[in-house]
Amino acid sequence: MRAREVGKRRERKVKIVEENDDDDGPYWYLVQRGVSVSFMCISIFAFLVRLAVSLYPYSGANNPPMYGDYEAQRHWMEITVNLSPREWYVNSTTNDLSYWGLDYPPLTAYQSYIHGLFLKFFNPYSVALFTSRGHESYIGKLLMRWTVLSSDALVFFPSVLYFVVVYYKGRSDRRTNDIAWHIAMILLNPSLILIDHGHFQYNCISLGLTVGAVAAILSQKDLVACALFSLALNHKQMSAYFAPAFFSHLLGKCLRRQRPLLEVLSRLAPFERGIYEDYVANFWCTSSILIKWKRLFTTQYLKILSFTATIAAVLPSMVQQIRAPTCQGFLYGLLNSSFSFYLFSFQVHEKSILLPLLPASLLAFEEPFLYRWLTHYALLSMFPLLVRDKLSLPYVALSFLFILLYYAPGRRKEGEAISLTNLKPSLTLSLLSCSLTLHIIYLTVTPPEKYPFLFEFLIMLLCFSQFVLLTIYTNIKQWKLLRQFTSKDKEKKLI
Repeated sequence: MRAREVGKRRERKVKIVEENDDDDGPYWYLVQRGVSVSFMCISIFAFLVRLAVSLYPYSGANNPPMYGDYEAQRHWMEITVNLSPREWYVNSTTNDLSYWGLDYPPLTAYQSYIHGLFLKFFNPYSVALFTSRGHESYIGKLLMRWTVLSSDALVFFPSVLYFVVVYYKGRSDRRTNDIAWHIAMILLNPSLILIDHGHFQYNCISLGLTVGAVAAILSQKDLVACALFSLALNHKQMSAYFAPAFFSHLLGKCLRRQRPLLEVLSRLAPFERGIYEDYVANFWCTSSILIKWKRLFTTQYLKILSFTATIAAVLPSMVQQIRAPTCQGFLYGLLNSSFSFYLFSFQVHEKSILLPLLPASLLAFEEPFLYRWLTHYALLSMFPLLVRDKLSLPYVALSFLFILLYYAPGRRKEGEAISLTNLKPSLTLSLLSCSLTLHIIYLTVTPPEKYPFLFEFLIMLLCFSQFVLLTIYTNIKQWKLLRQFTSKDKEKKLI
């Protein structure tokens, strides 16, 4: 009798667990699957890595008169804590827009205001109006670095947890090792760490809000997704790289459900800077060796040309999502949309490669090789910038750390994309050899006087070729999803 009772109790427990696995929300999933422990350990390690990188120099350190992005962010804090909001974007005697004028949307301005109050409390001299221009001190650097670290921990990290919970909930092929590997790939993205915590920026906020919006889309919370993505756009206008993917996906869902269908703005579009700056691995800069775009065409004409090229590049991805909006297609759409903007839009920076890297990291479980390849060439494309910022050592350290984590024992290998992993080893090896050679040459060889930017151009050319190939591949991969969607639709109609 006792044995029967014990057996019945066990059966009841098993049934309860099975029911909870199907019906309960992410909280049960976190406890049962051990995701919370994995995420916490990886997060602590990722935070410590960021802390270590932040000890190195920042953009424009000891380099007057304009310094660099560090000074730009500090200056925005100076402006926002000392002037009224109506003066933040207006050129005046107290706000000289020619010296790092505020050219990001209002959410960035209010973020600068909050961080400025933090600096003002501990070190008022670092944000004093006029007198703090070019301010550099140990305490100032410490406080500035902490503003980025706290932003990362409060925005990007929780968004990644939200995404992982939603992405793996209900998957039959989920394993704790796979989930931990995916978390590490996103949180320990070397490009993002080097730019935010080395070079000095706050990409973690806009990208974190975008990750949260993606997770909301995957969990069918479209209104939450719209709110979060609107905040991302309101923090950095470059988030518009993802806008076509969000628009086409949501429009496709609406159509299937048969639902009815001045000064600030001028500062957000810096057309006066030209169609490109420095040596960025996109179409306009790479082709400028043959076609002198800036010399041959007016800014107005180049605006129209770049707009047309960007729309043409992103249109196939949008059409696919309008015809067949799926969660997986949406992730590929984000990647294709951001790639289109990076390759063809007006005024692209080297750091803009962080935007395609974000959806690639979210797809790392399905496309690990693609993510590794893109990460490698994204790092290479920013190498000259990071060398100028004296971040060579963190660059090498984070690159090796990424490789170690990528090849960590126990990770899932079945998700490798066949068309990419079947690349001839000789071709892969030759491309990596070229990359390594360019690293060494850039650090050790002086370029010829006649061509002072020869090595930057070679790096740009190699990276551009890889970005184009990856864009073609991801567009083809997204359109292949249409067949699966169509066959599933037919099956539903037959039922």
